[in-house]
Amino acid sequence: MSVTANPAAGHPRRRQVLGVMCLSLLIVVVDNTVLNTALPSLAKALHASSTDLQWITDGYTLAFAALLIVAGALGDRFGRRGALLLGLTIFGAGSVAAALSGSAEALIACRAVMGVGGAFVMPATLSILTSVFPAKERAGAIAAWSGVAGIAIVVGPTLGGFLLEHFSWSSVFWINVPLVAVALVAVVTVVPTMSPQVSATGRRPRLDVGGAVLSALGMLALIDAVIEAGDRGWTARLTLAELVGAAVLFAAFIARELTAADPLIDVRIFANRAFSAAAGSVALIFFALFGSLFGLTQYLQLVHGYSPLSAGLRALPFAAAVLVAAPLSSPLAARLGARIVIPAGLLFMGAGLLSLYDLTPTTGVVHVSVGVALMGTGMGLALAPAGESIMSVLPERERGVGSAVNDTVQELGGSLGVAVIGSLVTAAYRTNFTSAAADAHLPGAIVQPARGSIAAADATAAQAGPYAASVTDAAHQAFTNAMTHGFLVAALVAVAGAALTAWALPGRADRRPAKHAATEAAPQIGEAVPVSS
Repeated sequence: MSVTANPAAGHPRRRQVLGVMCLSLLIVVVDNTVLNTALPSLAKALHASSTDLQWITDGYTLAFAALLIVAGALGDRFGRRGALLLGLTIFGAGSVAAALSGSAEALIACRAVMGVGGAFVMPATLSILTSVFPAKERAGAIAAWSGVAGIAIVVGPTLGGFLLEHFSWSSVFWINVPLVAVALVAVVTVVPTMSPQVSATGRRPRLDVGGAVLSALGMLALIDAVIEAGDRGWTARLTLAELVGAAVLFAAFIARELTAADPLIDVRIFANRAFSAAAGSVALIFFALFGSLFGLTQYLQLVHGYSPLSAGLRALPFAAAVLVAAPLSSPLAARLGARIVIPAGLLFMGAGLLSLYDLTPTTGVVHVSVGVALMGTGMGLALAPAGESIMSVLPERERGVGSAVNDTVQELGGSLGVAVIGSLVTAAYRTNFTSAAADAHLPGAIVQPARGSIAAADATAAQAGPYAASVTDAAHQAFTNAMTHGFLVAALVAVAGAALTAWALPGRADRRPAKHAATEAAPQIGEAVPVSS
């Protein structure tokens, strides 16, 4: 039978829809963090080089980031439920192929396929949520969605550690298959079929193919430049060429969207303070988070010697804090305003990072747990109000692309965090280790390989005979000092971001949808959601 939802009351099955959207999001986010734990196992099983391992990770990221805007626009135009089903199917098929891969090259290709699937899943989940929940409940739904994203980031390594202790590397991909199957059945049975986007004239707008190509190529160039800058250098010719190319492509994209009859996204929305400031805060949150996790993961496993599972368990206070803070963020934002809550979340992240600044190679795990819990509190407080601010200023028909913008700035912020903080930590480690090695009078034949990374130092120490203890001590101290300086930079970025967003975010009275031609079109038919049951 056919049921039509009342937009003011929301869809009658919206709670079940929320659960399905959170499951779909969890599958995509967890898989990415699970993989990081499996990289050493992949190197042994597939004889993968360091470059191969980097591309196994980056192949997914590049495909995902390049297609987010396009996938969001396709969902808006042709149906978000269909986009979600397509994305889950592609992701599941890519997971099966990845689990069966017999070479690093095959796995890289499969990871790219999984990235294509993820690009359709993530924008669809948030845009569907904003469509089925009424305005008064939307912030709470986005808070739950954001909380799942935050929890999945640190649950992934714990799950990966468990799987690798009991099964082979392929288990990190096989685990997706039953989860995707459950999600597909749930989407078909629970999620309503929504009317695709229509224009003011009542017709379905055409896909702006030119804009789609420009946005995909621009994101591809930008993300690749950011990812590779740590190895190539920020001033390397190829890095600079990609950054310039990305700027040119984005300029061409903006020019096209301003004149296109059916733009992929109305870029004038970025003139809205609530939209731009919230998007910037999301990027800063993920910059600080992923930049700090780059060092903290190595600290727990290589300095303290924890297994992947044990290291993941020691990061769970972050997930617990997100779980507590995320549900509180929406009521606090409603009472105090996003202008207070989002900067407060960034300040909590900064405080957590600053509390880790005095770590030493022998610091107890309780100290680390307090720091990551403060960071989790900050993320839980800031992410949902930022996402709600992004989505609230968009008309219904553009929410798929709006969700894609939210996901894109997350990806870009996280990639920049790893690239910038990672480069700083690596450079500082090499300087610190060289100095410590000179003080310990270590032979040059040992210093040269050990200064490459802390993992290389541990491998060198295993073969250094009487110098083993000196190499290990020097490497652990050098890395810890380098890591804490990375934390300091991430903390300063978070604190500066708090000040900037407090200044840029409008007060509650000023948070209104942008008024321009693209957003004042006829009401979206999909607001009255037809459901077949």
